[in-house]
Amino acid sequence: MSHRPRSQTGSFTPCHSGMSDFALASQAFPDIRTDQYHIDILSTHFVRNPDWFDVVVASNLFGDILSDLAAAAVGSIGLAPSANLNPERQFPSMFEPVHGSAPDIAGKGIANPIAQVWSGALMLQHLGEAQAAQAVEVALESVLATSDVCTPDLGGKATTREVGDAVAHQISATVAEQP
Repeated sequence: MSHRPRSQTGSFTPCHSGMSDFALASQAFPDIRTDQYHIDILSTHFVRNPDWFDVVVASNLFGDILSDLAAAAVGSIGLAPSANLNPERQFPSMFEPVHGSAPDIAGKGIANPIAQVWSGALMLQHLGEAQAAQAVEVALESVLATSDVCTPDLGGKATTREVGDAVAHQISATVAEQP
């Protein structure tokens, strides 16, 4: 939901010799700044300088750890969407919240739906529905910034349904404002 120019990509670098696939692929995009880090310093940068990164390329294990860390750094794992993209569109892409199924709170009505809804916005963007994706993102920003309706992970008392209803209402309002 950041509105700054996107121009930097980071990569986790395993300890081995030779040029990585990431380094080879980055040569095709000289206008995008790329950096490679060992996982320990990349984790530190995530906490101290989260604004440095737009995209991080990592193995599944380290990507999972870093996505959880990034979510915690912004306030809650319930806020973090994810997209596993196949840019060539030869295979399906997958969109889901970083937190997965959250079995520890299943059925309690307290899960934060923001990450799931935001994952849907990422899917809309991927499918070429930029206006719909933007309406969802604007609604999420509005609910998070101006509403006191939030789930317990963010210090609130709202239920999953109450937050979902607030987001749905704001999406409707956002779409109604569009020409």
